[in-house]
Amino acid sequence: MAGPTAPKDPEKKRKSFYIMRNKEVAGSPQQDGRGVQTIYLDNSRMVSFARITGGITDEEILGLLPTAEGFRKLVYSIGVTVETEDPTETTEFVMQMYGKRDPYRSGTVFQVPVKADGMENVIKLSEIGWSDDDNVPGQMRFVFEKAGTLAKVSVRLYLQDGFDVPEPEEECEADLESPEYRKMLEKSLVQTGNTLRLKRVIERAKRGEDVTVAFIGGSITQGAGAIPINTQCYAYKAFQGFCKLAGKGTEENIHYVKAGVGGTSSELGMVRYQRDVCNEGSVKPDLVVVEFAVNDEGDETKGESYDSLVNKIWLSEQQPAVVLLFSVFSDDYNLQERLGKVGKAYNLPMVSVKDCVVEQFYKKTGQGRVFSKAQFFYDVYHPSNLGHTVMADCLVQLFETVDGLPGDDTEPDLTQIAAPYGREFAGIKLLDRANVPEGVKIDCGDFTEKDEELQAVERNLDLELTRQFPDNWMHKSGSKPFVIDIVSSALLIVEKDSADPATGIAEIRVDGELVRSINPREVGWNHCNALICFRGKEKKEHHVEISMQPGDEEKQFTILGFGYVE
Repeated sequence: MAGPTAPKDPEKKRKSFYIMRNKEVAGSPQQDGRGVQTIYLDNSRMVSFARITGGITDEEILGLLPTAEGFRKLVYSIGVTVETEDPTETTEFVMQMYGKRDPYRSGTVFQVPVKADGMENVIKLSEIGWSDDDNVPGQMRFVFEKAGTLAKVSVRLYLQDGFDVPEPEEECEADLESPEYRKMLEKSLVQTGNTLRLKRVIERAKRGEDVTVAFIGGSITQGAGAIPINTQCYAYKAFQGFCKLAGKGTEENIHYVKAGVGGTSSELGMVRYQRDVCNEGSVKPDLVVVEFAVNDEGDETKGESYDSLVNKIWLSEQQPAVVLLFSVFSDDYNLQERLGKVGKAYNLPMVSVKDCVVEQFYKKTGQGRVFSKAQFFYDVYHPSNLGHTVMADCLVQLFETVDGLPGDDTEPDLTQIAAPYGREFAGIKLLDRANVPEGVKIDCGDFTEKDEELQAVERNLDLELTRQFPDNWMHKSGSKPFVIDIVSSALLIVEKDSADPATGIAEIRVDGELVRSINPREVGWNHCNALICFRGKEKKEHHVEISMQPGDEEKQFTILGFGYVE
């Protein structure tokens, strides 16, 4: 009887660093019943992963990561670890390089089955058949057999000979019961501001009256980085904290609205507020948390959209309390200085996650650090479950603080306060294919189709995705322009950005004058984008034409809707 075959000699130990380490992921539902978690690597995300999770400071190594060529020069193999409740499950690990010709279709895609038993699986790059069209590392995906599967994953890059990095450090579990953590939370309270409306909401909730707590913002409000996204996001955790403060169970008399859309600024937020938060008037929020501090760099007005959104909410019929929340990126960036001027002018409650967490990131464990950046952030932009918990705790501390104060007798009259940036768009309304107000004339020309491939987000407590702006106008072919005649002093177009090479450039003319060209491929991914067609004009009928740029008549372009000021 033959004995066991001798195992191969182990490979030499290579230098390595993590780009993901014990991160919680969840499989978002797919049509075939499987679940997928996608982690994007492009746009310097890979470099940030290496800095934050891997602790890499070597600029040569960091400089190789953003390109496919550099990545293969640096990385010898990839170690992947997956752990689920059922160790017999198999998870598919997928890595995709974005191509030069077509980012999503012409680059290398390789997939490897990985047992979900916590053992590391090593993938040698020399065994991959690479495409000559590879441009940049694009994304990693974990594909689970069933939707909703929760897992902890790690991804480790083992390096080619000649590269040296420090050994990964062990991390201590964050203690959220410690005195140091309580001191951190205290720093998050920028100001309680005028407390009349917020205190009134809390008291009404305690009396058992129906109140609605709403959140509007970008991808962090959507819940990106939270696993699962619907119940572990900061918005739902803060909502739960509000319910606990009022002595009520969730959804008894206190109702929840989450309206976050990834990659969008307050310029789009002010257009979609009435639909996404107020559900066209059927929902009347009593408290609205506004979170755009890391999204508003893309706001063309550099502050007036945010100012207008705050005015729009504050001046609405329900007279809701407004709380301004300032989230933060992993590079310590946010727009708190810009947006905080709005809160200061109107004396609104303001909470800063940046003020709470950044200072302690640079302290040592035992000397003031409660958790590291790698623990707080899921990726370079979004918090982990821990990060979302901290954000929620910052908001709950505001609620508790205001609950303990005597309260103000009067509230600010925003109409009598000079707007820091302006409020031209405070009365903006949404117009789309299903909502065309009386008196507006539209000839859709060759923009006759409906686009079904839309940005979609998890709303409220849903795990199912809701498509944004489904009542749209899509151009596929032809030279006839889309024409709208509308009485308005300001008009914004909401258009669909896309990386699809079949997408073309559209030109916008107002009263016969070319005002802008829109290239949906500049941003490079499928999402909603609001852009100004005109503003500050006389309130009269304006003639607007949207046509494909010469040469692009056979390409696609989608008008998702418009925002207009009467």
